[in-house]
Amino acid sequence: MPFCTTGTQPGGADAELNDNGVKIFYRTYGQGPTKILLIIGLAGTHDSWGPQIKGLVGTDTPNDDETRTGDWNSDDNESGSGIQICAFDNRGMGRSSVPTKKSEYTTKIMAKDAIAMLDHLGWESAHVFGHSMGAMIACKLAAMVPERVLSLALLNVTGGGFECFPKLDRQTLSIAIRFLRAKTPEQRAAVDLDTHYSKREYLEEYVGPNTRKTILYQEYVRCISATGMQSNNGFEGQVNACWTHKMTRLEIERIHSAGFLVSVIHGRHDIIAQLYYARRLAEKLQPVARMIELHGGHLVSHERTEEVNQALLELIKASEVKINPHEWTNLPKKTSGWIGTRMALIRVNMEGGSNVSFPFYLLSQLHIFLLYLFGLFFMVFEYGRRALKGFKTVRVGPSLALPNGE
Repeated sequence: MPFCTTGTQPGGADAELNDNGVKIFYRTYGQGPTKILLIIGLAGTHDSWGPQIKGLVGTDTPNDDETRTGDWNSDDNESGSGIQICAFDNRGMGRSSVPTKKSEYTTKIMAKDAIAMLDHLGWESAHVFGHSMGAMIACKLAAMVPERVLSLALLNVTGGGFECFPKLDRQTLSIAIRFLRAKTPEQRAAVDLDTHYSKREYLEEYVGPNTRKTILYQEYVRCISATGMQSNNGFEGQVNACWTHKMTRLEIERIHSAGFLVSVIHGRHDIIAQLYYARRLAEKLQPVARMIELHGGHLVSHERTEEVNQALLELIKASEVKINPHEWTNLPKKTSGWIGTRMALIRVNMEGGSNVSFPFYLLSQLHIFLLYLFGLFFMVFEYGRRALKGFKTVRVGPSLALPNGE
């Protein structure tokens, strides 16, 4: 089985954060000069990229499969697409190592795992595509080693922290409770289906005599049974990575200055990673980012496979011909100031007809209203202070004593 062992550089600044000897399980597919690194999200394995691997390479059979014919480790034996893909299990999931401490799971540490994978494969650079938590890891990787990134695709991404909270309603609350209670592959499969896909538009469609939900349920149970349920240490660690994730202004600037193109791809009906936050990240990455909204849920890469694969191929092609970022982006021009940025986001949200929850719109309006009140209060306070200065103080002397103590 192919593994990459990660570790720290001697004397590295983050040596205390990384543990030596973490094994990352990976698979490669196809062969060719175009290299793609796929980073999956929370509780996912490399298999979750199946539709993209098959669509981009032409097969989802890994290169190390004994049933393959020919020397698939030779550069002379290219796949028909000229693309080679690497997909791996993040630490804490699948066949990769499961560190026991939460501190051993951050998007920065996991980005170092991905960089170690590039080194292990001998890839100087690659197109880096991430989904959900994997997209957060991809962002960190792009900021850490921008010279090794040819392009960046962020699927169903948020900025981490409180942005990881799903849209709060009765449906998501029910799903969250069921997810925490799931102890068997069958229970987990039922929850995952409701989490990953848009229900009415996708799961309830008939494919032959059965609904797509029935067919996918059987596949999910089989896959979860094969890889095993995620351990508590792995789950809690990966959740910690999402919760502590944050892209600083400097990191965003490093991605800007690198000049590679970015695609932010999102499902309009994603109940886990809300579309609003993906748009906000895309706005921050202007002008190198393109925003692509598709009719789907959190696993839009499965629900809208053709459209996603086409978007990824367009990103690769645009990067190869070195298209100007201003020609690549489809986002409105930045407005100066933070208020202008918020208003631009609101305008995109409202005109796009998305299902972004209305409270976010109200919250943005509230910010502007509070700023107005603060300005008004400050103006009144300053006027009053100046008015008080105009009054002359009157010194009061000691009272006169009456003669004879009367």
